[in-house]
Amino acid sequence: MPTDAVALFLFAHQDDEYGVYQELDACRQRGMRVRCAYFTDGAASGVSATTRNAESVAVLAQLGVAKDDIFFAGETLGIPDAGLPAHLDRAADWLRDWFASQGAIGAVYVMAWEGGHHDHDALHAVTVHIAAERGELDKVRQFALYNGARIMPPFFRTLSPLPENGPVQSQRLSWAMRLRCLRWCLSYPSQYKTWLGLFPFALWAYLVVGKQSLQAVSLQRTLERPHAGTLYYEHRRFYTWPEMQARLAAWRGNARKHTHET
Repeated sequence: MPTDAVALFLFAHQDDEYGVYQELDACRQRGMRVRCAYFTDGAASGVSATTRNAESVAVLAQLGVAKDDIFFAGETLGIPDAGLPAHLDRAADWLRDWFASQGAIGAVYVMAWEGGHHDHDALHAVTVHIAAERGELDKVRQFALYNGARIMPPFFRTLSPLPENGPVQSQRLSWAMRLRCLRWCLSYPSQYKTWLGLFPFALWAYLVVGKQSLQAVSLQRTLERPHAGTLYYEHRRFYTWPEMQARLAAWRGNARKHTHET
């Protein structure tokens, strides 16, 4: 890997970085330039995009990520929180241009294909497709945030990779890093309602499991239901699998047309 290689971290929402604190730190320790992009504006429930952005910038700064290396694509493109599947063309065009501007890309990290949040799965599918176009699929790794696989609603699993996504590459976290991760998880005050439900599961994942887990990606998986049974975003009535299939199929058709035209 070139010494000037860039590690790209792609997030749907401000605070999604909680799933890869360790890997963000590890890439910096390896001497890679870390760049992060967020694909929705994060504004919801009366909280502004400015507030959400500032919270993530503050956490990333503690991990050594420069402010100039943090990009709020969703805000620039006008993609609302929970609205990414309806704006795949805009997100994909921005991502293609961003990839092309990076020089040597050493690694790409994106949320897992897991049926947890529809924005997460939408960004995963777009990222995998574009990486495949570029012949760089082997550089992409996915990280789990939360999913409802093999557990009774309304409960969910946090930082728990799906077996359906293939072999897991795990790195055990030091106790110091586990405690730092938990402190960072509490650094999003505007999202306290979300974190009231999420933090107990994050506490278990970081203190008891204590691993950073990553998996490779594949185009085929983005054509398949993430797991059997009700997906978590279906349980919450945010979205449905047929809706996701339809949105992605329409976007893939446009993407193929884009490829032929260029």
